[in-house]
Amino acid sequence: MPYFDHAATTPLLPEARDAMAAQLSLTGNASALHAAGRRARRTVEEGRERLAAALGARPSEVVFTSGGTEADNLAVKGLYWARRAADPRRTRVLASPVEHHAVLDAVQWLAGHEGARVDWLPVDGHGRVHPDGLREALAAGPHGPDDVALVTVMWANNEIGTVMPVAELAAVAAGHGIPLHADAVQAVGQLPVDFAASGAAALTVSGHKIGGPYGIGALLLGRSWSPEPVLHGGGQEREVRSGTLDVPAIAGFSVAAELAVAHREEFAWRIGGLRDELVAAVRAAVPDAVLGGDPDPAGRLPANAQFAFPGCEGDSLLLLLDAQDIACSTGSACTAGVAQPSHVLLAAGADPELARGSLRFSLGHTTTKDEVAALAAAIGPAVARARAAGLS
Repeated sequence: MPYFDHAATTPLLPEARDAMAAQLSLTGNASALHAAGRRARRTVEEGRERLAAALGARPSEVVFTSGGTEADNLAVKGLYWARRAADPRRTRVLASPVEHHAVLDAVQWLAGHEGARVDWLPVDGHGRVHPDGLREALAAGPHGPDDVALVTVMWANNEIGTVMPVAELAAVAAGHGIPLHADAVQAVGQLPVDFAASGAAALTVSGHKIGGPYGIGALLLGRSWSPEPVLHGGGQEREVRSGTLDVPAIAGFSVAAELAVAHREEFAWRIGGLRDELVAAVRAAVPDAVLGGDPDPAGRLPANAQFAFPGCEGDSLLLLLDAQDIACSTGSACTAGVAQPSHVLLAAGADPELARGSLRFSLGHTTTKDEVAALAAAIGPAVARARAAGLS
């Protein structure tokens, strides 16, 4: 079955599966002091060290979470609460409007429940935030940069693949003593991700996007930042994320991260080549298809190809491909059963009607030339049928 939804989740790596399996038959809470607990703690700390080494962080900066969504919420809400507590003027949040909903909804929750003022950063037609736009937004508040609690801009967009200039944005924010959080869930394993070099205060990563297990992620958190906890309990993970640590998942996650980073260049070369073949095939089959995101391969994720198909509904097109055992995803979300255009595409200036006809093809470590060929053969007839259905 051709699978082009690796951005949603990608198959578990055999090495990660084996690392997990080695822990599943063992018993021990990593917070316990007896021998079984110490053994579990050793596995956790070895995993922490592996993850930190792979991502340019110190082990003490790795805070394990249940996944990317929790890490995003801890960064956005926790940093907001901590910064506001230190200075009540700090109620502004600067965020890109193309964020994943784990960030977008957390920001909007702060606005609705915690008195936050949200300023959406401008993006260009590729969905990219530029440093000048951040500088202008910082200066635009009633107190200038002094009322900003945090900035949050993703490393690479999950829908259209556009890569953000995170290091430049972080430098602008840091110049005013403001923390920048970046959701790097899609970037790890595809782009060079170095936490220390980025200058970000906090960075979100997730296991199941890189060949690790579901239900595990991490927030890389600079030692100078102490967000208020979202979860309270035993005080694990620097007392900002309580909860019993998932030892098998941490073992699998850390191995997957290590391998994803070690093989990143080969992955980008091989998968980027297949992505380019896919783009060429779709354009040949559907000449009026519109490629989203940065058309320059250097400015987008190597595994991403997002298209809008004029005259089509994305959901209908997805189901037509699914009927041929080809899996992909739409760029739209559904609210109360009514298809809505992607917020990412709208923020980047796309026409709403065109945005409704979008599909995302995301590749991964199991993608083959045969899968690309299968899509190339199927996409033209599927688009023709979707357009005919729309006219009937």
